[in-house]
Amino acid sequence: MVDPLFALLIAAAVTALGITIFRPERGLFWKWQHTREMSERVLREDALKHIYHAKNASVESLAGALSISTNEVADVIEGLQSLELLEIEGTNFKLTSDGRDYALRIIRAHRLYERYLAEETGYAEVNWHEKAHQLEHELSPEDVDALAQKLGNPTHDPHGDPIPTADGKMIYAETRTELANLDLDARARIVHLEDEPDAVYAQLVAEGLHIGQEIRLLEVTPQRIRFETGEGEHLLAPILAANISVIPFAEEPEKELAIGLPLSNLEIGEEREVIALSPRIRGAERRRLMDLGILPGTMIEAELESAGGDPIAYRVRGAVIALRKDQAAMISVSTEA
Repeated sequence: MVDPLFALLIAAAVTALGITIFRPERGLFWKWQHTREMSERVLREDALKHIYHAKNASVESLAGALSISTNEVADVIEGLQSLELLEIEGTNFKLTSDGRDYALRIIRAHRLYERYLAEETGYAEVNWHEKAHQLEHELSPEDVDALAQKLGNPTHDPHGDPIPTADGKMIYAETRTELANLDLDARARIVHLEDEPDAVYAQLVAEGLHIGQEIRLLEVTPQRIRFETGEGEHLLAPILAANISVIPFAEEPEKELAIGLPLSNLEIGEEREVIALSPRIRGAERRRLMDLGILPGTMIEAELESAGGDPIAYRVRGAVIALRKDQAAMISVSTEA
């Protein structure tokens, strides 16, 4: 005969397990179901973006973009067709009107969130794209509209790509061209840095390149593209330079490219006048430096070097602040005391 107490304990354990697994919305089964549905939706949304951007999207290109097998791509395509978001004409993929609107909503969420990361947080440039890709699928249309309003309804993301409006319209910059298409010795302004693939964008960031930067083309060969900015000369392989879009100046700019020298060049004890903060210093970091008094016209002195050589202590307006060398390198100061 079964011990009643033992049977009661077993029943209680089974009940508790059932609640843990099947509890509405919070149970393991429902969490698994939500994760599965979310994963499928992410794949569909990433596929819509790829098809929107690609000139000739294919099963193979989708497999590469989504990092899944061609068999899994077939399931994604079937799902898009069943939702009337995609049509197939021969071997060509064509987004329906609803599919295009859906793709633009995801692109809008992504680019607005990149703008938010650039303006309101301290995340490094190389992390903006991946962070935005993670969040773009979780933001509701209402969240996206609120974010746009918070940011002042910007028209472009921090890489120079246009941000779709709520009704799907985009404001494109003036006619732009690749850096290598400029005439030699021509001056131009960078208006777009392609942020994919990540490794290529990271190299452009490491070169100190940014939107709005003035450049002058010096040399173009099949092996290299040589140009100068206010920070000095740069050498890039053509495949990297192809990710830089510029707008040529109609006339020579009145000011020279080079403005002062980087604050990081000062020796201990040297004092200089702040000329400008690089546009690469954005959002919260820019506001912090300005709140500390680092503004054009302010005198700043290199006072003390840490044991490891980085950061450096600077005296500004009677206070001592520490700046990393990479921060100080983006602050221009006068060439003479």
